[in-house]
Amino acid sequence: MLKKDLLELCLLHLMGGGDQYGYELLRRLHAVFPDTQESVIYAILRQLCREGCTERYQGETSGGPARKYYRLTGAGRERYAALLAAWRETRDALTALGIE
Repeated sequence: MLKKDLLELCLLHLMGGGDQYGYELLRRLHAVFPDTQESVIYAILRQLCREGCTERYQGETSGGPARKYYRLTGAGRERYAALLAAWRETRDALTALGIE
């Protein structure tokens, strides 16, 4: 499983807990993947929207620019389940080789 797939899995997982705005998703991913560029994360978010896995909408403004929120769709939940299964297979294969 490649890093892009892991980032996608993480984004879908975070959105599974409820609607999230882009900067919050970015901040949370940078906490665990500090070397990941902001542009990569936003590119994945745009791709997920194009594929129908997420929906994007404008939130209420609070004195600043309107936040763009993302939410999972049914297709997004299916994609999350597929990526999670692939991750578990990869993890189990590595463990079977003694890589932990």
